[in-house]
Formats: sequence, C-alpha cells, structure tokens
Amino acid sequence: MTDKFVSISAPRLGEAEEQLVLAVIRSGQLAQGPMVGRLEELAAAMAGTEYAVAVSNGTVALEAALEVAGIGPGDEVITTPFTFVATLNAILRRGAGVRFADITRDFVIDPAAVEASITPQTRAILPVHLYGLMADMEAIDTAARRYGLLIIEDAAQAHGAARNGRPAGGYGLGCFSFYATKNVTLGEGGMVTTSDPNLAERLRLLRNQGMRERYEYEAVGHNWRMTDVAAALAIPQMERLSEINRRRRENASRLTQLLTGIEQLETPHSPEGYVHAWHQYTVLLPPHADRDQVVRSLRTLGIGSGVYYPRLVWDYPPFREHPLVQLAPTPHAADASRRCLSLPIHPDLGLPELERVAQALRSALA
Repeated sequence: MTDKFVSISAPRLGEAEEQLVLAVIRSGQLAQGPMVGRLEELAAAMAGTEYAVAVSNGTVALEAALEVAGIGPGDEVITTPFTFVATLNAILRRGAGVRFADITRDFVIDPAAVEASITPQTRAILPVHLYGLMADMEAIDTAARRYGLLIIEDAAQAHGAARNGRPAGGYGLGCFSFYATKNVTLGEGGMVTTSDPNLAERLRLLRNQGMRERYEYEAVGHNWRMTDVAAALAIPQMERLSEINRRRRENASRLTQLLTGIEQLETPHSPEGYVHAWHQYTVLLPPHADRDQVVRSLRTLGIGSGVYYPRLVWDYPPFREHPLVQLAPTPHAADASRRCLSLPIHPDLGLPELERVAQALRSALA
C-alpha cells in the first residue's frame, strides 16, 4: 500500500462546523449577523483586547487598520522585507512610504533595526509575527512610545501566540487572517483587534459602506463585511484553538528531535517566554543545498513543503523601482529567503508521518 501524501496543511472541519453552518442556512440570516458577533467575541478574548471587528479577509484587515490609524501620503511605515505581499500592498495602497528593517534569526523583525530605520516621516511600525512567533513587542512598543509612533501588528499567522503573557494582536491594532491555510480557517476572512473604542467604532462604520444606521451615511465607506456562513465555520475552531496549537507545538517538538544531527540545518524554536502558534515549521537549509531540488525530492517521496518566502517582498517588478519603497541592506532576511523551507506539522499528523517527513528531508539532503 502506498503511503498517503503528507500535505503542508490540512484544515480540520468536522461535525461542529457543519452543524453551525447548517444553523445559519436554516436561519435565513446569511450576511453579517449574530455569528459574526460571536466570532468577534472569541477573537477579542484571543487577543486580550476589548474589541474585535470582523472583515472579509486578512489583507482588508491590514488596509482597514492603516486607514483608521490615519496612515496616508507623506507618512512612512517600517516593516519587514520577509513577509507575504499583502503587508506591502496594504501600505502602498494607502499612499504611504515603506522602509524595511532586517529580521532576527527567528524570522521576525529586529527591534534594533526598526529603531535605526526611523525617520521624521515615520508614522507607524508594522511588525509581522511570522510563522506564528511574535516579534519582540516589548522592545517595539518602547521604541514606538519613545518616538510617538503607531503600532499595527500583522498577526495573520499568529492566532493564539503570546510573549510574556501578552497575546498577539494586543498592541495598537492587530490584524488576523482566516485564510484556508491558517490555524483557524474559514476560507477567507479577517479580524482587526483593538482596545480603543473610537477605532473599533470607526472600523465598524467603514466596513459597512460608512453606515451606522441603514441608509444613514456618515463616511466614505467600504464593503468589508464578513458573512455569518463564514463566521460559523470559524467559531468551533476558535473554541478549540488551544488544542489545535497544542498539537502543532507537540509536532514541532517531535520533528525537531527527528531532524537532530543534519549538518548545517537550522531548526526553529520557541524562545523562553514565548507561546509559538506554529503556523509553519520553517527550517533553514544548509547553505550549499539546492532548495528547488530538495522540494522536488520531498514531493517524489510523498512529502509536501512550502517556501515562505522565496524572495524578499520588494524584489518583484511592481516594487523594485516603486517611488514609495525605500530599500536598505537586510542580510538576515536575504539569507532566510534563500534557505527557508516549511515542513508539515499540522494536527492531523502523528509520529509515523513526522518520521517520514524527517527521513525524506535527510534523503533529499544526502
């Protein structure tokens, strides 16, 4: 019997999700309604904030946060070059400039590099909690307060992550995604978290075409709403998020043990004081390795993998010569983009599958 292909991600949707979606269908309330409200309460609890505002996807969450924060032309935002393009797109769509700060060996933005990148035009810091590990938000928050800057967290991959007891999404404005591969998924969806009542109210107004009451327009708005059908998919997953993340954490630990001894392979870890959400388990391949060949070999052996991300985010035609993109040397980020490879650790995997993953990588690197 041929072993089943081990995919990089596998959303787990079961009877609880089916029953809640069916309840929405039977209710006739398919658009934004009580299920969205339930999901917002769970998201606020996850982030440790007073409010959470559901939106249609994670990119919209970033755009919405930047808009209510007042980021626009003439402003600059500091972020990481080692991220998904949504981070950069959202800033540029606001007409703001972007400066890039280098990352640490844990793949997240380096607070010292952030502080060195601040200019008189800097308005906000936008750290990305990559792969489920929070950036050093205490240091970033200190810098933000010192220079009077806003914080907008790209927590798209960090559901349930924390540092020193403070959750991701709890600084300034937090932006989460519920895309198909995330620890909690509804296919497409997003959330903005905040403890500022004025920002929360502004977010609710803008997501609903600028209406507070029906046909009473108070602002130039958007259609950023989430449906009740989508929210119903996410609610049971949010209720078992601690279990989902526990399984990922255990699988990450097992895989690290199984990969011990591979020369020059760098495995990820969770620093002391952090709660890692383990959205992805990302290694740095040996410097001499041919990553494309490793990916092909793994697939031949029945193992899925992912390269997140193969190039720095600015290194594409729309951005290289963009007048709002300010480049600076980021050697750690450049090294990570050349060597990173994500391996499966999702909750459906047991020890036999993880052993296959480890053996396949050893074979691919031999």
